[in-house]
Amino acid sequence: MTTPRKAADCENMDQVRVEIDRVDDAILDLVAERFSYVDRAWQLKKNTHEATVPWRIRQVIDRVEARAKERDLPPELAVALWRQMIGWFIQYEEEKLAKRGEPKD
Repeated sequence: MTTPRKAADCENMDQVRVEIDRVDDAILDLVAERFSYVDRAWQLKKNTHEATVPWRIRQVIDRVEARAKERDLPPELAVALWRQMIGWFIQYEEEKLAKRGEPKD
């Protein structure tokens, strides 16, 4: 395994692409881990109305925005990514909760 390079230490596009792929893999691993918690969350909820928790969405978005600013990442990018991810997860939870609520044949 090679040692990750900092962006400023990349001398050509091949090196940049290797590092982008490494980061993408790490991001996917973390999203998969986050998904495992979302998957558990719907199991603990009782109905579809619990899938959307406005105060929690606001809390997450505020935290992501603040962290993005600390990391010199455009906060608009971070917020847009998280809103998309949260929206998908909410839909996932609603579908799972709705199916669980359906009578079994």
